[in-house]
Amino acid sequence: MKTVLITGATGLIGKEIVQICHEQNINVHYLTTSKDKISTLDNYRGFYWNPDKKEIDASCFEGVTSIINLVGASISKRWTDSYKKEIITSRTQTAQLLFDTITAHNFPVKQIVSASAIGIYPDSLTKYYDEEDKEKSDSFLGQVVRQWEASVNQFSSVGIKVAKIRIGLVLSKDGGALPEIAKPIRFGAGAPFGSGEQWQSWIHVKDLARLFVFAVTNDLEGIYNGVAPNPVSNTELTKTVAKTLHKPLFLPNIPEFAMKLVLGEMHILLFESQRVCGSKIEKTGFNFEYHHLEPALLEIFS
Repeated sequence: MKTVLITGATGLIGKEIVQICHEQNINVHYLTTSKDKISTLDNYRGFYWNPDKKEIDASCFEGVTSIINLVGASISKRWTDSYKKEIITSRTQTAQLLFDTITAHNFPVKQIVSASAIGIYPDSLTKYYDEEDKEKSDSFLGQVVRQWEASVNQFSSVGIKVAKIRIGLVLSKDGGALPEIAKPIRFGAGAPFGSGEQWQSWIHVKDLARLFVFAVTNDLEGIYNGVAPNPVSNTELTKTVAKTLHKPLFLPNIPEFAMKLVLGEMHILLFESQRVCGSKIEKTGFNFEYHHLEPALLEIFS
């Protein structure tokens, strides 16, 4: 039976991945910084690590052929200088600890499938980005993703296959951006941001979890965009959420300067535009369950 090691297994995406692994009879080992979250079930075993102190229970790698790497501090907190550093180190430091432990013990890991983000693509209303695009964003998020991917790329130097999933806007009722988008709409205070023309490349959390497991079970390597086939504008996203919740939209668009006052530099999460193509993963045989936004939202809010 296949065993996969997951970092970030107790997070929004990780929980969905664990469920799919168990449905497919894949054993899960996971790393946690909390000893209280360690489980000892046969198909779900927890192991302690403390990346800040470079501590890891190396027995987490026993029987493991693939790693799913999801760990990283949330980008949805105010970007102070100290927190920006944490956003980067929580991704690069953890990857380095995994790499160092594997090479020190010569564990026979064959593949790592790592989360990444579409924030690596520059802000554009007109470009349609695919995985071959060499243009990189100069924004803070662009810098984060470049360093994140570089820390994962080193695994290929010891013969481990590397797959990177560049994730878009993850839609889930249990966390992420969607509940925050829906909150003002539920109270009749929803409105698009800025011009509303900026592209939102989204994916249903269940499709994203299936995509990660698909990458593991099909031994994929390379870069794949983790986005559904039909990106939408911010206006369309806002209107479709309102329609799904049976709420009116009547307020004027929210200006960028107002959100910058509230959120600081982090406001770019709402105003940057990345129209991203998800067809490469489909060409490998992966099928999205949620191609269009409205059915995805109906499932989430049902």
